[in-house]
Formats: sequence, structure tokens, C-alpha cells
Amino acid sequence: MEMRRLGKTGHMSTVLTLGSYAIGFISQKEVDKVLEVAVDHGINHIDVAPTYGDAELRLNKWMREYRDSFFLACKTRERKKEGAAEEIKRSLERLGVDHLDLYQLHGLDDLGELETALGDGGAMEAIIEANEEGIVRYIGITSHSPLTAVEAIKRFDFDTVLFPLNFILLRHAIPENDYHPLLRLAKERDVGTIAMKAFTKQPWPTDERRYQTWYEPWDTQPEIDRALWFVLSQGVTTAASAGDPRLFHMMVDSAERYRELSKDEQEELLSVAADLRPLFPRS
Repeated sequence: MEMRRLGKTGHMSTVLTLGSYAIGFISQKEVDKVLEVAVDHGINHIDVAPTYGDAELRLNKWMREYRDSFFLACKTRERKKEGAAEEIKRSLERLGVDHLDLYQLHGLDDLGELETALGDGGAMEAIIEANEEGIVRYIGITSHSPLTAVEAIKRFDFDTVLFPLNFILLRHAIPENDYHPLLRLAKERDVGTIAMKAFTKQPWPTDERRYQTWYEPWDTQPEIDRALWFVLSQGVTTAASAGDPRLFHMMVDSAERYRELSKDEQEELLSVAADLRPLFPRS
């Protein structure tokens, strides 16, 4: 599987990241099957969060044996220093590790929350202290709002940014979901780029949900191929897998067969998205 440099971290991440939401709500036996696939296919980047059910606990046994094989990214929704410090400690304990390769302010979409997190007594103070102590190597941010992510990068020297990117967003681009300014700024400042929601089709059109994702995902191999290949053709480092383990094998297969899409192929995808609703901004 192709690897790409994760910005100023220097880490060479596989183009597919294991998004651990997929393993937070299933049994350890089922998790083990997913991790076996990840290890066998050389995936070396994992993204987890304390809000992903039991994902941290499920990864614990794998970290004991394979810790050095993975760039381990975790995150927090806490916005104040005390809460973030406690959450870092708890994640380390649940994962059974002595350090995190990347720690991210999670889901930071609101400018007011950004002010809180970066201000006096904010979560960033705890993360910087953890970085200075060596228990957090790099610092990142995740946001569903490209506008907020751009502002965050202007205010703090983040190592990575995780944000939504897919061809449906491009087809229905408005300032609130346009990822191009964020990509340009990240490139200028050598910020590693991690795409989320790469495999999103649209918000669920009905109350019937066939997968454990909060959006409707693409779920056939050709659809997954074009979704992932479009995202990787935008120059990001890596894309996180979708939040349902039943789709993971197809995503791995797609990542291993990746080829850059031509401009014409990308334009064709935009016509496919004409009648689909973008996931962001959320109404």
C-alpha cells in the first residue's frame, strides 16, 4: 500500500488509516479480525477517540504486541485544560501505551470553542504540557468546518488537520464546506492532511440504517474505489476508513489498487453527485 508523508511529522502514513469508530461497538473477536487485516496489509496509522465506544479498550491487546507498527492518533472533545489532561491520562491507560503519536482537538467546529481551547486554561495547555513531557509527540485538530480549521491553523502551529473531503462536497461547494482553502494553507505550512468522510454518499434518506455509520456510505467495490481514489487524488496524506467493519475489506482492497484519477474522471464524478445531498454543513 502506498505511503505518504504526514506533513511536518515526517511520518510515512499508509493512504488508508484505520478509523476506530468501526471497532468501538463490536466484540473483541470481531475487532481482532479487523486488526488482523490491518496488520496483514501493512496499515500503519490508527485514529481512535474516547467517544468511540470501547475502541480504546479493544485496541489494548494489539498495542501490546504491535505498538511500534502503528502511528497512534487519539483526540479529545474537552475544551478546558483540566478535562483534557484527565482524558489524555485515561486514553493512555485504556490503550495500554506510554505515549500517543498524535493528539487532536476533536470536532472543533465552532469559533467560540476554538477560542476556549486555545485560550487561558484551555485544552491546548494540557496538550502542550503532554507534548513537553513526551507523552504526546504531535498536535493536531479535527473539524467538520473548513473555515474553522483554517482559522485554527492560522492561530496555532498544528502538525495535522483531519477534515471532511469527498466529491459530493465538491459538487455542492459553498464557503462553509469548501476544503480547497484549507488544503492550500495546509500545504503552505506543511500540515499533514487526513481526510474523513471519504466514503460518504449522503445523509441517510430515511430512518432505516443498514450500517453503523451516521451517514449513508458507499458500499460496493466500484463505488468505494471511486470515492477513495477521488480523495487521494486531491493530494491528502491519508483517508480514514468508514465506521462500519463490514466495509473495511473493500476499503483496503481499494487502497492497495489506488491510481490517481484524471481530471476528466473527476469531472464525471461530479455529475454522479448532482442529486445527492452533501453531509456538511449540517442543517
